[in-house]
Amino acid sequence: MIDLFSFHLTTAEVALFFITALLIGMAKTGVHGAGMAAVPLLAIVFGGKQSSGILLPILCIADVFAVIYYHRHTKWGHLLRLFPWAALGILIGTYVGEQIDDQMFRLIMGVIIIGSLGIMLWQERTKNPHIPQGLWFAALLGVLGGFTTMVGNLAGSVMALYLLTMRLPKNEYIGTAAWFFMIVNWFKIPFHVFAWETITWNSFMLDLSTIPAVAIGAFLGIVVVRKIPEMYYRWFIIGTTALAAVMMVF
Repeated sequence: MIDLFSFHLTTAEVALFFITALLIGMAKTGVHGAGMAAVPLLAIVFGGKQSSGILLPILCIADVFAVIYYHRHTKWGHLLRLFPWAALGILIGTYVGEQIDDQMFRLIMGVIIIGSLGIMLWQERTKNPHIPQGLWFAALLGVLGGFTTMVGNLAGSVMALYLLTMRLPKNEYIGTAAWFFMIVNWFKIPFHVFAWETITWNSFMLDLSTIPAVAIGAFLGIVVVRKIPEMYYRWFIIGTTALAAVMMVF
């Protein structure tokens, strides 16, 4: 056993923890599917609800790397439409997260991700897809994004649906998502500290130890995304969303 800031972990659990941090770094700089694997891996080590509080500060660290590199590509018009609704979704998620068990959580998240995947595939098969311009679309996806990020740190698929629907190029997609998640993740911290009590001083210090792994992952993500042609990046996102759906359901 290895003692890290009052956490008693096996060597394998420590390895999984730092692999998770590396995957999160990759996810935040564009390798979307890497982050999907992080949630179940961390749950294996720490359990469901506690893992969400341990994961959040790592996400916040990775968000900083993503924003530093991709900030110049951000489309703020989309973010300003999403943020108020995402905040509402976070408030709803804070309440609902205390009322449901892990099985119900997986069911809800699986339905949302599979629904998002179905819409993405339909859009790709449509030669001239309609791009929703009404406030209702940003409101719906903003609330869903806020809810899923609060309950399970899994809003990537919901935001992928919104940003792909807006037909954003690769770098603008990543830059806009980077700012969205940095702001909403920092907004979530007080709810984890005071409402759920899943972030403690010891868990925060444990998270700080992952900074080197997150940095390496962020660098690897940038390298990988550069090698993916623009025309294939949309299908890369769709494929990793499908992977997320399978992981959540099974």
